[in-house]
Amino acid sequence: MAKNLEISFLLDFYGSMLTEKQRIMIEYYYNDDLSLAEIADNEGITRQGVRDSIKRAEGQLLELEERLGLVKRFQQMQAGLEKILLAAAEIRKYNQKHGSAEKIDACANDIMQLAEQLRD
Repeated sequence: MAKNLEISFLLDFYGSMLTEKQRIMIEYYYNDDLSLAEIADNEGITRQGVRDSIKRAEGQLLELEERLGLVKRFQQMQAGLEKILLAAAEIRKYNQKHGSAEKIDACANDIMQLAEQLRD
């Protein structure tokens, strides 16, 4: 089972929709980087039981993302905000080079500030 960041990211968005047991297992495996054997020892179940629980949880997380698309939308918004920040910086730079209108600078700064707030 290859560990990847996608599942950790999905867990951040949809983890509360898993059973408590599934969430704990997947957090141990992906966030705490424990092996299946270590998780099995911690939880008092078999290694196969841990693997099955993790696989079921992964499937549920992927299905939730397929249906709801929250992670995809979040990533699109982050990419859009980066483009907005770059465009506002270009506007400010162009304005300073070609006339330096105060109103344009103020608007570009407002755009950058709002985009930064939304990005965080």
